[in-house]
Amino acid sequence: MRSARSTALNRGEQRAVRYYSHMKLNMAEEEDYMSDSFINVQEDIRPGLPMLRQIREARRKEEKQQEANLKNRQKSLKEEEQERRDIGLKNALGCENKGFALLQKMGYKSGQALGKSGGGIVEPIPLNIKTGKSGIGHEASLKRKAEEKLESYRKKIHMKNQAEEKAAEQFRMRLKNKQDEMKLEGDLRRSQRACQQLDVQKNIQVPREAWYWLRLEEETEEDEEEKEQDEDEYKSEDLSVLEKLQILTSYLREEHLYCIWCGTAYEDKEDLSSNCPGPTSADHD
Repeated sequence: MRSARSTALNRGEQRAVRYYSHMKLNMAEEEDYMSDSFINVQEDIRPGLPMLRQIREARRKEEKQQEANLKNRQKSLKEEEQERRDIGLKNALGCENKGFALLQKMGYKSGQALGKSGGGIVEPIPLNIKTGKSGIGHEASLKRKAEEKLESYRKKIHMKNQAEEKAAEQFRMRLKNKQDEMKLEGDLRRSQRACQQLDVQKNIQVPREAWYWLRLEEETEEDEEEKEQDEDEYKSEDLSVLEKLQILTSYLREEHLYCIWCGTAYEDKEDLSSNCPGPTSADHD
């Protein structure tokens, strides 16, 4: 056991010695930071740098040449006239101007408004120079055409809005008419049901008109055929739902002293006339 331990220790010591010797060799190979190789840094002489300097210098020369050309360029007649005009408009009129001299003789002072009461203009009328090749009235014509085009566009928008409003109003009217028609049909069915019950209570087996009663599901085929014939005959008169409702309401009030809107059967005509508001639905609202 002791011999095995001593052998393992010897191997570990040998490895440590090898590691430290290797580290010393690496440190010896490294350069000294205080040597001339680190102090004297050589200038970068890559081949691309001189080319970049030449391009920069060429651009600078070109810019200087352009500036010189702009300064030495001969101005056109229009540019010279524009410059002289701007200078003249910036400067106020002096005594050398004949018109201004005449105004001064008449008592005018610089900065004073024109007119006897001093209500005129103070500054001269601005100068508007026409530079285009079009005629004198061309701009007015273009302005008029633009206004006409704008007015036409406004009319189209107005007509479109009116059409949309009209369509919406028609839709609302159709919807209201449909609702009113459905309400009338419901009132007519209610009146037919009440008429049938009251007629049966009075032992009336056949209605005065076929449409006075609602059709029963227990009716035989023969009765259905007879009623269909009666309805066809009555349909030839082309009565509307409102007319049928008015006729049936009048029948119920006269025959049974019954008001469909009140839902009450009165004792006599005097009781009906005094306690019932009227024969229509609007009277009961």
